[in-house]
Amino acid sequence: MIKIDDKSRCCGCAACVQCCPKQCISLVADKEGFSYPQVDVALCIDCGKCEKVCPELEQTENYFPMHVYAAVNPVEEVREKSSSGGIFTFLAEAVIAEGGVVFGARFDNDWNVIHDYTETREGLAAFRGSKYVQSKTGETFKQTEQFLKAGRRVLYSGTPCQIKALKLFLRKEYDNLLAVDFVCHGVPSPKVWNMYLEETIAHQGDGKNSVFSHHKQEKMVIESINFRSKLHGWKKYSFALTLSKATADGEKNTVLLSSIFHENAYMQAFLANLSLRPSCYGCPVKGGKSGSDITLGDFWGIEFVSSEIDDDKGISLLIINNPEIEEWLRGKECFLSEYSLKEILGYNTCISNSVAVPVNRDYFFHRLNEVGFYNTLRQTISVRLTDRIRRKFYRLFTL
Repeated sequence: MIKIDDKSRCCGCAACVQCCPKQCISLVADKEGFSYPQVDVALCIDCGKCEKVCPELEQTENYFPMHVYAAVNPVEEVREKSSSGGIFTFLAEAVIAEGGVVFGARFDNDWNVIHDYTETREGLAAFRGSKYVQSKTGETFKQTEQFLKAGRRVLYSGTPCQIKALKLFLRKEYDNLLAVDFVCHGVPSPKVWNMYLEETIAHQGDGKNSVFSHHKQEKMVIESINFRSKLHGWKKYSFALTLSKATADGEKNTVLLSSIFHENAYMQAFLANLSLRPSCYGCPVKGGKSGSDITLGDFWGIEFVSSEIDDDKGISLLIINNPEIEEWLRGKECFLSEYSLKEILGYNTCISNSVAVPVNRDYFFHRLNEVGFYNTLRQTISVRLTDRIRRKFYRLFTL
């Protein structure tokens, strides 16, 4: 029976929920907004299946990649709309062309992030682009298994822990599965995400300087969200939120809220590691342990490694872990140059290392319910600054 005594030992992949033969495991959100399995002991038959699919319990050795490439999608329009070089779409379209199925993360109607699948090229647009929120896998492991057993080619993309969980759930290797993970910084709390959206929308609706302040009677809606807009380039990406509100005469007022990533409040919390799941600070599947065939990411540091191919439009890091996939990709026009892992690791440390736990993480989540997201972030950053000043003065007066 799965039992969570230490929340840092649960990544929230939901493999235990999907494999339970008695359907007696459910996911319940805690006060931080992260979901954890809860077992109905009255129904549990103690079969142990939930423990066998847990990526925290089933550990493997580090695996070093076969090949590391810089790559881009040859279609400029796709590359422009992608977070980095558009290679996910490139791979996904190749699978769709073979009559396959692609699983990825998309927004639902309430702008939460969920896993889903598509069998069409048009359906890939919803999966394109980074989404810095923990996704709900739902029943996608079960659906993946059904497609695989039917002989369909399947591309499943997810975080490294989700890919590890999927491989454990399947219990065997499938030649028709293309498992794709990405270089993961960590997954933020869905609760923090929802609070950020609610407070941002409320501010726009009530603020004196808002374009919506004269139309308070109408409901404001989110039109689009882009975590990685390239309006100012790939390296200086922006968080872009488009809101709209209908006027009394039936017209629509629309506003684009866009800010460079380090100036956006939600991204500040994410990049400061404040809003991450506890398990992310000691990820059990770093260093190639997920069992993925391909690992994707931003090729950060390309301007230092190969400045001649850096056009600031986005370049993907393409890490190949499976020799059969190397053969499948041969001849496809997406590769720019090959590198050693050592050359790129210093600029992409999250390939092998987890981020550190911030000293103020507990404070951040404690204050969240009391004063809201924006106030909490301001107070937390203020405390962090105060700590740095204190340490500086301590060093000055103790030398």
